[in-house]
Amino acid sequence: MDKAKYIELIKGKMSEYRFVHSINVSKAAVELAKRYNADIENAEIAGILHDICKEMPQDEMLQIINDGGIILDDCEKHSSKLWHSIAGSCYVRDVLNIKNDDIINAIKYHTTGRANMSLLEKIIFTADYISEERTFDGVDIMRQKAFENIEDAMLFALQFTLSDLSKRKMVIHNNAVLCYNDVVINLSEKGLL
Repeated sequence: MDKAKYIELIKGKMSEYRFVHSINVSKAAVELAKRYNADIENAEIAGILHDICKEMPQDEMLQIINDGGIILDDCEKHSSKLWHSIAGSCYVRDVLNIKNDDIINAIKYHTTGRANMSLLEKIIFTADYISEERTFDGVDIMRQKAFENIEDAMLFALQFTLSDLSKRKMVIHNNAVLCYNDVVINLSEKGLL
């Protein structure tokens, strides 16, 4: 996998803000991979590519999803903010010819999470929240938690996101709820709640 090629590719596909965000997510993913003994190259590549479809027109995203053989569920149909991660997973698999399922799934689930996430999926999910340019209330707490216990950081992120979506009367994807429950159960079984 050619990191320089992927950086050049995303630079031409997104705004300066989104490009900087993608590079920052990649950097955070590398640091998390080092902390948790995960594959550093996979973390770096997944971070670079996680938002590759984020700024595409919706009809292009839907075409990539359709061409990728994905049928959107009702939540996904009614939440276009989820499309970029689904389209991105298809794009890296079908257009960039990346056959690493862990990278593909890390991109696909970086927005919602899911139950039984791999370590790389957890890293990209978390890196997306803690990237350098993020400024939301609590980001410093999230950054600290990310390097202490990645699941505790995920719980913090999921509590924020689920509450925010609920307050705004927005669709909450089942995978986000399953991810939340999975993290709570894992932390509880480890005596960390």
